[in-house]
Amino acid sequence: MLSAKTVILVLASLVVTVDGLSQVKRSKRSSSFAVPRVGGNKARIICPIFEASRYPYQGIGFKLGDPFALTYKFYANKHFAFAVDAGKAASGLYNKYYRGAFPSYLPDTLNSNQSITYLAHNAVADWFLETKFLFQWDAEKISKGLQLYAGAGWQWRNTVLEYDYNFNDQSNNQDDGKFGKFTETRFTYGPVLLVGFEYSYFSLPISAFIEVEVFTDALLDPGYQRFQGGVGLRYVF
Repeated sequence: MLSAKTVILVLASLVVTVDGLSQVKRSKRSSSFAVPRVGGNKARIICPIFEASRYPYQGIGFKLGDPFALTYKFYANKHFAFAVDAGKAASGLYNKYYRGAFPSYLPDTLNSNQSITYLAHNAVADWFLETKFLFQWDAEKISKGLQLYAGAGWQWRNTVLEYDYNFNDQSNNQDDGKFGKFTETRFTYGPVLLVGFEYSYFSLPISAFIEVEVFTDALLDPGYQRFQGGVGLRYVF
């Protein structure tokens, strides 16, 4: 039988061997870093953009509505921004207006026995470009990551309309109904005023926004006003 002294020596040797194998040496560099811990709501949602110390930002994306547009926004600082939108207007929303413009394109050389009747129209092209200066402020008391903004800008519009009509000539008691069509280009511009809000509390560097604008024609139909607006997303970098 092994003596008690021998058993104690064997156990002591095993403890020293296991302890030596279980230890992994760490470099001086790695030992200086601590593992970050994120808890609570921040473990689920982290807002990576619009930190006050990291302005300016830029954003590029799209807007759906009237008009449908590609949109770029430059966030100069926490309160001021500049935006440019370019795209296509929702022509269907302007059908009544474009139909009402038809008489303005009729020739003034018709005599009392001649008339031209509107049949239909088609917006072959309806493009716009818009620049906007914006003032924005935090609305975190309402929701984290929410900003409200208001601003003013200028919009240029170029619309190509194709009208179908019927020409009637009752001279000599004859009614010669003749189908015809013509094309008109409407270029105009004017100021815009707008309000909106932008939400950016996502785990990705994107922002979502909704805005409403009022456009006032200053060239082709002075005083004509139209509400516009839409919703969109921008990738912020």
